[in-house]
Order: sequence, then C-alpha cells, then structure tokens
Amino acid sequence: MKDNNKVVLVIGAGDATGGAIARRFAREGYIACVTRRSADKLQPLLDEIRAEGGQAHGFGSDARKEEEVAALVEQIESSIGPIEAFVFNIGANVPCSILEETPRKYFKIWEMACFAGFLTAQAVARRMVVRERGTILFTGATAGLRGAAGFAAFAGAKHGIRALAQSMARELGPRNIHVAHVVVDGAIDTAFIRDSFPERYALKDQDGILDPGHIADNYWHLHAQPRDAWTFELDLRPWMERW
Repeated sequence: MKDNNKVVLVIGAGDATGGAIARRFAREGYIACVTRRSADKLQPLLDEIRAEGGQAHGFGSDARKEEEVAALVEQIESSIGPIEAFVFNIGANVPCSILEETPRKYFKIWEMACFAGFLTAQAVARRMVVRERGTILFTGATAGLRGAAGFAAFAGAKHGIRALAQSMARELGPRNIHVAHVVVDGAIDTAFIRDSFPERYALKDQDGILDPGHIADNYWHLHAQPRDAWTFELDLRPWMERW
C-alpha cells in the first residue's frame, strides 16, 4: 500500500502559504508531509488537515543540515510513500541596510532561503529521477527578480533560489520532472501583516492582499499541468499591486 500512496512534502509549512499548500494537496488525496524546525508548531495544521479528512505527518527538521534532510527523505520514502510533489517554502525576509548588515545574518538568510532549497530539492530529485516523474516547486519573491534598497541579503538568496530552479528545470524536465518557480509579489493574509501593517491589511476587503488558499490553488495547478504545456515561472500578485 505504501507504494500506492502519493506524498507531497512541504518544507517550511507555516501558518499561511505553506500550510495552505499542504491542505490543498491533502484535499486531492495526497498525504501531506510538512516540516518546520519546531515540530510542535505543526500540530494545528495537522489537526486541520485531518479534520478535513486528509492524511498528514509533521516533522521537526532543519533544512540547512544535510544529515537531517537525508534522514527526513529516507523516512518518508521508506515508511509513508513516494514523494510525488515537493514544495520549498522557506522565506527569511529580514530587511537591513547594507551599511549595517552583518556577515552572520547575511549568511544565515542565504543559508535558510537558498542553500536549504538546494539540499532538500536535490535529495528529493534523486528519488524522483528513479521513478521518472515528480514536481518540484520553489516559492520565490519579487526580490528574486530585482534587489531593493535594504534587502541585499534577501535578494541575494532569492536570486539564488531562482537560478537553482532554472538549472534544475532544464536538467530534469527531459526526465519528466516538472520544476517551477512561483514569484509571490505582495502582502499575504497573515497575522504578521494584520498586526504589523494594519493599513495594508485593510485592503483585504478589496482583494488587495494575497489569500494563501488562492496561492495554494496555483501550486496545485502547476502540479496538475500536462507536460506538453508546463509552466516554469508563475507570478502571483493582487490586482492593485504596483510592479
């Protein structure tokens, strides 16, 4: 039965986008395997997926550690099922002037938002190429297209993850693995935006901020695309967003 299961692995399943993606795939019959560095923070998401009739497993894992990544993928593949869809959804958006940025924080942001994407996607891709199928999706940002003042570290990491996605798409596409990069441009309906930017959050009534569920619908769409019309890059933004 394990080999007949379909698993989606979401690295960085937070309370907004990552959690919504996991729920969306679970509604389609996929077993949602979700990760955060603190496993206890995943319990509300697991409860919600199960309450909706889905299956879910949570893992406390540091995506920056090669040994932990290898153990995570092995555990899922050996005891739950083949990873058919993979989502890398770690952000690390911490603005700072280039004049005040520290080497330690710059490296940490790159490590979380770029290097971890390489480690986790590589580990999953090595399993997918054997089966000759799969989907690998990276959450990107406008910072991956252009750097803004005060966002040098974040932009460097997001440029890196976009380049990784491009290289993987070109290499793995001919092996029947769909790799795509999603540019999320705009504020997302989260508690952070509600509490920190109330004026921006007020635009929710005008569809002026991104609904995590609608973002998740697009991730499912990418996974379900026929391979004669695969999308590599998809950008999502509210209708009123300047770009």
